[in-house]
Amino acid sequence: MNNFLKKPAGIAGLTVLLVIFDQFTKYLAVLFLKDQDPFVILPGVFELHYLENRGAAFGMMQGQQTFFLIIGILVFAGVIYLFRHMSEEPKFWPIRLIAIAILAGAWGNMLDRIRLAYVVDFFYFKLIDFPIFNVADIYVSVATVVLILLVLFYYKDEDLNHILKNRKKKESKS
Repeated sequence: MNNFLKKPAGIAGLTVLLVIFDQFTKYLAVLFLKDQDPFVILPGVFELHYLENRGAAFGMMQGQQTFFLIIGILVFAGVIYLFRHMSEEPKFWPIRLIAIAILAGAWGNMLDRIRLAYVVDFFYFKLIDFPIFNVADIYVSVATVVLILLVLFYYKDEDLNHILKNRKKKESKS
């Protein structure tokens, strides 16, 4: 795992696999759910319900495709910056995996927006009337929650300082 998360090919490969899985689930949603009644998994609790979302999370910002493209590019640039400057120590692998998940989620939905002008959503928790979402949304949401937990309970101030020192060391070698 150590070498895999250090090499650009490994990072890109895992990101691409996650995006492919997201796109495959959306393909299945279009194939089996579009123009159909919702597929009930647990009555009154959870169902698969096809939705074409032209906005962001919870349907906000409808039709703002340029904004979403800019955000996708900024996420990509941020992840590249992170991987170039972050320590390669195993302690920071969780952050690397989180960055990969966030990037895959952003690009999975970005592909939909570019290709279709909307994002395919299909998971629906009817019990709490939670907005309909997809696999890419799960990547981003879970990664964000795990990142918050890691920052609050696992990483310490000196870990952040170590990341910054590592960046300075890399810059001085250039």
